[in-house]
Amino acid sequence: MNSNRQPTLEDVAKLAGVSRATASRVINGVHTVDQRMVLKVEAAVRTTGYIPNTVARSLVTRRAGAIALVISGSDGSAEQVLGDPFFGRITSGAMKSLLPVKVHPTLMLADSDAARAEAVTYVRQGKADGALLVSTHSDDTLPGLFVDAGIPAVLFARPGRDVPISYVDLAHAAGAALAADRLVARGCRQVVTIAGPSDVPAAQDRLTGFRHAMARHGQPYIPVAKGNFTRESGERAMTELLAAHPGLDGVFAANDLMAAGALKVLRDHQRTVPDDVAVVGFDDSEPAHFTRPQLTTVAQPVEEMAAAMARILLGQIETPAHQPTSVIFDPHLVARESA
Repeated sequence: MNSNRQPTLEDVAKLAGVSRATASRVINGVHTVDQRMVLKVEAAVRTTGYIPNTVARSLVTRRAGAIALVISGSDGSAEQVLGDPFFGRITSGAMKSLLPVKVHPTLMLADSDAARAEAVTYVRQGKADGALLVSTHSDDTLPGLFVDAGIPAVLFARPGRDVPISYVDLAHAAGAALAADRLVARGCRQVVTIAGPSDVPAAQDRLTGFRHAMARHGQPYIPVAKGNFTRESGERAMTELLAAHPGLDGVFAANDLMAAGALKVLRDHQRTVPDDVAVVGFDDSEPAHFTRPQLTTVAQPVEEMAAAMARILLGQIETPAHQPTSVIFDPHLVARESA
């Protein structure tokens, strides 16, 4: 090959020992090619230094090679969203499924009607092939907008409204029951809970599941204080609960950030954890590893869930005619020092 010219698709095909059509299908991300051929073509691309013509590729495939990751209801700035461990885990998990097939995510925040409409328009204009939606409030219109527009989309967590959209979720109530079992096994008799926002379905599932499980253990009344999934709201809720129930000996917080806030308040009030008060969180996110003591928590496999979202979306893009599907993951308890 002449070193003064750019390598071509024909060069890649010849080196890989495949037809030009097969090499083109691999480079264009067609998922039905035999994996052995894929490996040969990818090796040939690296060896030759071939750079695909993305404009020509998009004309052939009519695809952008990108998806929109749309976050709605975060109630925060881009800096806050990017710094939130939950949203970071979703992004990381999605990329595990997207990058191997050369599909790239574009982050979009959609916390207003105008921003939600803009996200739909962005995909309809062909700048992305579909969307991964993270919607935290039950009355959010975003999932319905994408369904009505006929755009391939998959939602993280079940929709708060009756919308025919594919989604992944966790068995939240079962996870909260694991937290209840743990506190009861430690002998806790005056248990309280810090719940998440009332308009977040996952938060309501966790609260309901925890109350039902505690009732089965003979504790029908569980005092509740509400937070908004932030560390600061956990501090406020724990302060409120301590003032109203000074004899409390067990706490279930609906996420790890609120549990971290609760631990700080207990420490400030000279309550030893877990000897005086046992604390269980939810998510097994990064903060659970850095609290003192380390946090016992219910694990939500966010990265695996996001990767499953991306796989479902890729399948919808490949085969547009589909029925909505759902994948529900099981939680498990991670026992550490706090309970």
